[in-house]
Amino acid sequence: MKVLVIGPSWVGDMVMAQTLFACLKLRHGADCLIDVLAPEWSRPILERMPEVNQALSFPLGHGVLDIATRRRIGKQLAGQYDQAILLPNSLKSALVPFFAGIPRRTGWRGEMRYGLLNDMRLLDKQQYPLMIERFMALAYEPEHQLTRPYPRPTLQIDPASRDAALARFELELDRPVLAMCPGAEFGEAKRWPAEHYAAVADQKVRQGWQVWLFGSKNDHPGGEQIRDRLRPGLREEVVNLAGETSLAEAIDLLSCATAVVSNDSGLMHVAAALNRPLVAVYGSTSPEFTPPLAEQVEIVRLGLDCSPCFDRTCRFGHYNCLRELEPQRVIDALDRLVGEPLADPFPD
Repeated sequence: MKVLVIGPSWVGDMVMAQTLFACLKLRHGADCLIDVLAPEWSRPILERMPEVNQALSFPLGHGVLDIATRRRIGKQLAGQYDQAILLPNSLKSALVPFFAGIPRRTGWRGEMRYGLLNDMRLLDKQQYPLMIERFMALAYEPEHQLTRPYPRPTLQIDPASRDAALARFELELDRPVLAMCPGAEFGEAKRWPAEHYAAVADQKVRQGWQVWLFGSKNDHPGGEQIRDRLRPGLREEVVNLAGETSLAEAIDLLSCATAVVSNDSGLMHVAAALNRPLVAVYGSTSPEFTPPLAEQVEIVRLGLDCSPCFDRTCRFGHYNCLRELEPQRVIDALDRLVGEPLADPFPD
């Protein structure tokens, strides 16, 4: 059995897609070959998933139609697969499998994909409230009942690659590492304020920890805001890696973390897949749909009447679901995950 999966366009979704890959192996056996057609940025994630046979780079950006290119890619893949499974619900995502003539083309009913899919499923959101359930269900026949416990994403780290990343950024593991992921590509309504992250960093540095900040290039200024709020002597223990690392390096370095504090973001799911003790901060979104899938997780949220709204920006302009979520709640969650605080080596 050889399956082509059309992958999603977000880091967190790609991590969660590993649950589908695990179900395909469970159903069809270890010899089932799974190739994933997805944006090039996702290669470091897919290469760390043992279920994936091959990551195929898709050259078009998110939202680009370009039917000629999709037809060309489809013709190149013709005759290679028994089934295609589409994780995006867009019409565009169905074109390559159609042009490739893959015998079975499976996906949820989305943007008028009649004719492009020949195994179209009608989604019952009550039956499958979790995103991973919606992914996993596509591995089976429509009447199949998913059974718990569900598989969890698990990224495998190559020690040599990890050590190379540590050496490149001159990082040492002589003290506990708190990884912070203060960004969120989705929008401001997912971002816990910089001053709250700084308060947590201040506390952990005083307890003898070092802090590494992760994110994209767009998150680098926010990381500097966090560092600037710490006094000299503490600030030097916080390294802003946002925008400096590749995604591959970020994954490898996150695997070194003693604990992680993250917004609801792609890196949150990466940290969970690395099985790092994780405090996940939720504002406008809900852990009822895309929770971090790991054992050592504390979810911190206020659950105001106006949340979850799933808006990119606060419709009321106050962002209270995040601003009123005090740093002490995250600090307490960290203490529950990784033990009692150490003595303060930086007394005022």
